Formats: sequence, C-alpha cells, structure tokens
Amino acid sequence: MKKIYLITILTSIFVITVIVGIYNIFLKKDFTNRQIKVGFIYVGDDSTSYTGNFIKAQKAVENAFGDKVKIYAKYNIQESNCTDAFQDLIDKKCNIIFSTSYGYGKNAKEFAGRYPNIQICQATCSNAIEQPIYKNYHTFMGHIYEGRYVCGVVAGLKLKELIDDGKITSEQAKIGYVGAFPYAEVISGFTAFFLGVRSVVPQAIMTVKYTNSWTDYVLEKKCTEELINAGCIIISQHSDTTGPAVACEKTESNHFVYLVSYNQNMADVAPTTYLTGSKINWTPYILSAVNAVFYEKRIEENVNANINGNDAGAGFDKDWVQILEFNKIEAAKGTQEKIEETIKALQQKKIQVFKGNYIGINPFDASDTIDLSKGYIENAKSSAPCFCYILKDVITEEK
Repeated sequence: MKKIYLITILTSIFVITVIVGIYNIFLKKDFTNRQIKVGFIYVGDDSTSYTGNFIKAQKAVENAFGDKVKIYAKYNIQESNCTDAFQDLIDKKCNIIFSTSYGYGKNAKEFAGRYPNIQICQATCSNAIEQPIYKNYHTFMGHIYEGRYVCGVVAGLKLKELIDDGKITSEQAKIGYVGAFPYAEVISGFTAFFLGVRSVVPQAIMTVKYTNSWTDYVLEKKCTEELINAGCIIISQHSDTTGPAVACEKTESNHFVYLVSYNQNMADVAPTTYLTGSKINWTPYILSAVNAVFYEKRIEENVNANINGNDAGAGFDKDWVQILEFNKIEAAKGTQEKIEETIKALQQKKIQVFKGNYIGINPFDASDTIDLSKGYIENAKSSAPCFCYILKDVITEEK
C-alpha cells in the first residue's frame, strides 16, 4: 500500500509539472512586445502645483515603462467643458485614462459606461461605488486630512512659540484659510488643519474665505490680504496658486504672519513666512493602475491601498500622503520631532482627528448637525473626504 501511495504521489507531481510546463510554453501570455496607451486629463498644467503633482506620476509611468506606454495628455481642460478631451483620448484608443479633477467625475463615469473596454480612473471622487457601478470605472484619492492635521500641528507649534515668547497673546491666535469651493473636500481639509492647530493651542479660532475658483491668483492673494488685515497670524490654503504665499511674504502688516501651503513647497516664494505644507502623492496609485492594465490584472487587486469596491485610498501608511519640506529657520523648535511623532501616531490609529468638544453644522442644511465628542472617522467608506460640517463658534465662513 505504501508503494502504491508513493507512486500515486509521484505520478501526480509529474502530471502537474507537465501541465505547468505546457502552460508556460504555450498558454502563458507574452507581454514582451506589448504597448498600451495611457491618457491624462488635467485641469491645469505644470505651472500649477496641483497638476504638477499628477505630472510627476505621469513621468514615473514613462520612466518605469519606457516605450511600452504611449502617453497622451490634455492640459488646461475646464471642468465644465471636458467631454471633447475624453472623446479624443478614447478615439486615440487609450487603454486607460486618468481624469484628475473633481469636476470631471460625472462625465468620466458616463464615458466609462459607454466604453466598457477602457479603464477610466477618476481622482478625488468616490462615485465609483455609487449606482450605476461599472467594472471599468475607478476612483482614488489620498487621505489628505492626515497631512492637513500634521500641518495644523506645525502651525500650532509656531503659535505656541509666539505666545510663550510674549510676541502675541492667546487671544490673537487667529488662523486664516483660503479655500477654493465649499466642497466636502475643502471643508474636511480645513477642519483637520484647524483641529491640528487646536491640539497645541486650544484657544485658536479660524476664518475661511472662498474664491470659488481653483486657480485665481489675484483673488487668492486678495483674500489672504484681507485675512491678514483681520489679524490672522497663520494663513493656509486649499487653492492652487502662489497668491497666498506672495501676500504673506510681502505683507506690510504690523503683526507676525506665517504660511502653510498645499501641494507645493513655497520656501522660494515666501522664505521668511513659509512653515510647511502637505500633498497627495499620486504616483503609487497611477503606477499600479497602469501596471495592472499592462499585465491584464484587475486594478484594485494591484493597488496597495484601502479598497472599497472600485474605490482606493490610503494615507501616510502607504505613502499616499506626504509632508513637504519644513522651514527649519522659521518653524518652532521641536517641529521635526513633532511631525515624526504625529505621523507615527496617525499610522498606528492612535489619533482620531475629527473628535472633540465641538458641534458641526452642515452649511447646506442647518438642521443637519454632528456632535464630535463621539468622533467621526473620515474616509471610512470612500477615498474622497465626506466631512462637511462647520464647527460652531470657532470657524467662520466668508463666501
């Protein structure tokens, strides 16, 4: 019986080996000479930091794949007029298209429904998990609230240093924020930033001004000047130009002013006022998605992220969110150590950012409120931010 058993095992191993060999020789697909086409639709160009960060991901694809990919990029495409750009990339027979601005989301999904053989990946939306669901439509975004919170801690350290040194009083701990639109993405971001500040300086308050544009340099600069004139010590932004940085650096105000940026290191623009900033690193997702399409894999199975259906997101833990270089001269003492400590705590889930003795009010429905003493977990069900409440008595909106 033992001999029969051994023969059976050896025979099985031989058969499996033969089958695997045949598969490798005759059936396994050869990707050696394959080339795919990759399309990008951009709301700006490399002169804006937001689009510039996507272009870095595009170049990472070019460097990784060389002539195995052919890139088509559409620049300065208005969110309200993007259908021609989508159609042109489809007509060029792109295998995968990256749509990189929130306002493209509706059209991106419609094109995915019409062209099921083309993979369309939409940044900063979460409508891939909303009905109708298409196998070829995907959404992705970094958990940027984590970066905003860390930047808020950096700003709070600077405020505390000024207070401890007797240069300002705790009553002067005022923050100004220039936001593009009153979207959940912007509101979630400035709330996380504010709560980061308050983790160091509990007396801080904040005023938000909206420009209703992503790239209006003049208006961003004007809003910043108004916030500075209203006594704001720290200025931050969720907008795409250097307007706030220029306004901070060139201010003639008689009080201290410091800047926390987004997407771009502003040290060259505002060397004496810039503290730090944060950004989403788009490269991990985009590189993995192209790799999946090239080797005919499912995108979500090839991406290192938190996956919910065809939606992918991650934070510091997967290098999807990064802190920009900080200004060692202007930042408060101990800033580097505190940045590292806070990032580690976020990675280990030891900090719940959206929690505290606050009541939030939905700016679009005053009857919708939230008690943050119970906490709110951002990005729990989607990669795109969902927190859309204004903290009562401590944050003021000026539209």
